[in-house]
Amino acid sequence: MNGAAGEPNLIAMIGFFVFIAASLGITWVAARRTKTTEDFYTAGRSVTAWQNGLALAGDYMSAASFLGIAGLVALSGFDGLIYSIGFLVGWPVVLCLIAEPLRNLGRYTFADVVAFRLKQRPVRVASAFGGLAVIAFYLIAQMVGAGNLIRLLFGLSYETAVVIVGIVMLAYVLFGGMLATTWVQIVKAVLLMSGAALLALMVLARYSFNPLALFADAAARFGPSVLAPGRLVSDPIDAISLGIALMFGTAGLPHILMRFYTVPDARTARVSVAYATAAIGLFYLFTFILGFGAMVIVGQDAIRAIDAGGNMAAPLLAEAVGGQAFLGFIAAVAFATILAVVAGLTLAGAAALSHDIWVNVVRDGHADGREQLLVARGATILLAVVSIALGIVFKGQNVAYMVGLAFAIAASANFPALLLSMFWKPFTTAGAVASIVVGTTAALVLIYLSPTIQVDMLKQPSALFPLRNPGIVSIPLSFAVGIVVSLLVPEAESARKFAATERQLHLGEEA
Repeated sequence: MNGAAGEPNLIAMIGFFVFIAASLGITWVAARRTKTTEDFYTAGRSVTAWQNGLALAGDYMSAASFLGIAGLVALSGFDGLIYSIGFLVGWPVVLCLIAEPLRNLGRYTFADVVAFRLKQRPVRVASAFGGLAVIAFYLIAQMVGAGNLIRLLFGLSYETAVVIVGIVMLAYVLFGGMLATTWVQIVKAVLLMSGAALLALMVLARYSFNPLALFADAAARFGPSVLAPGRLVSDPIDAISLGIALMFGTAGLPHILMRFYTVPDARTARVSVAYATAAIGLFYLFTFILGFGAMVIVGQDAIRAIDAGGNMAAPLLAEAVGGQAFLGFIAAVAFATILAVVAGLTLAGAAALSHDIWVNVVRDGHADGREQLLVARGATILLAVVSIALGIVFKGQNVAYMVGLAFAIAASANFPALLLSMFWKPFTTAGAVASIVVGTTAALVLIYLSPTIQVDMLKQPSALFPLRNPGIVSIPLSFAVGIVVSLLVPEAESARKFAATERQLHLGEEA
């Protein structure tokens, strides 16, 4: 297949540059409206429910969704769908527990909520540690996907491709802030839904629009085991561990939580989650078709030949069913997906470094808007450099799997402290710090000791920790440590402020 072997693809290049030009145009318009810190972080809190819903979907439907899940299904069959289901079921948790309280209590970052009735400095330092660990792993997945995509289409080296993505992302986060990121996310969400739907329909057209015929063809070619669990996750404990990480991780992702501050009120936040859930659920139905379509139409060997992690299954499928022109369109959509998510992640990381660490810890809350904006942009540059380096180091990993690890860290580091701070009166500063630090550290250490790092990357014969996802250990540990330390080190001031926290949590600032 021309272009699939890494030869330059003219149509893909045109699509690529059209999207870059369009996104930079959005950035130029947004930069003229980004004058204050609130504009940079929250788009002036002027985003409507449907806009934020699409932007949330855009932020969430990352390279892991489009490239990674399709690749996992194509190479592993039924088991790849555990990621589709896991990524989706986290949204009811966000809708019921997180959306409204977060908007009512916070200002720019989720650390605002955790620290609302606690001592600011220690909580913000710990929250930044946990949040940046999540962002780092999430960035790895996006950069790996981007590097493979541009290498496939432009004939460039993987490392050069990763650097290009980092530079383009930096340009429009640096100048456009949240407003540019929001509109790029909306455009990207529409493109991604349209592209995935069109690709799925083109696959089904070969089977008279009968999905069962597609699955039967997959079973005939690769054996009935592709329609049964056990090829990717054979250990039931590992499956449970992955499931709870994906379910609770959504409620701990900094770049997702940050989106609830872009809307004017809590009701809009809740409605936007409903829009996002509908869009995301529909999209994950398409990944089911895309994965099995790539399996039977492209072939597993051809997919592995381009990328061992299977991340190029969807673009290769697009070329197989629609030729070079359709590959160009899908490639542009995939690139839009990656660029938009990387921008959202970088913005969340910049907020943690500038708002949580610089403004509230280093400057003790005494920093004017100009200084905050300057520090935020400096943090953006630092994160862009880090994301490029991580993308190069983790070359060859499946992006959906890497995002699964980011979810495990988010569910261990951020979710327990966020939940306990909002709903449990005895929760203390010491408990929050211990929960975040222990949860983050446990997740990172167990990931390092897992087969993913020890066997797959370091080529060791075995791993000390047998599970590929640490969630089943690190999430309960984080909750337990937060509760036990809070009971051992009580804090009268925190308990006293709980009534005010509850009131604002339910009624908002006007209460």
